[in-house]
Amino acid sequence: MTKGAWSHLAHEGAEIRVRVTPRARQPGVTHTAEGFRISVTAPADEGRANAAVVEALAHALGVAKTRLTLVRGAAARDKTFRLE
Repeated sequence: MTKGAWSHLAHEGAEIRVRVTPRARQPGVTHTAEGFRISVTAPADEGRANAAVVEALAHALGVAKTRLTLVRGAAARDKTFRLE
């Protein structure tokens, strides 16, 4: 995936829904009608998967990682991020 592939979705204050698959065999990002589906190879302990998700989502949107704030779902597979 190229950086900023979904940059047209990156609007100030946008809430982005994400479904996460930790410990996946291959990392990947896809966009569906419900939101993003992100697979990361990192395990879901000590925030490693969340950090990998932030990095992958920022890359897909073409924004800095610091602009994404986790709003809901810190310990769940379904997460909501806000773009600052």
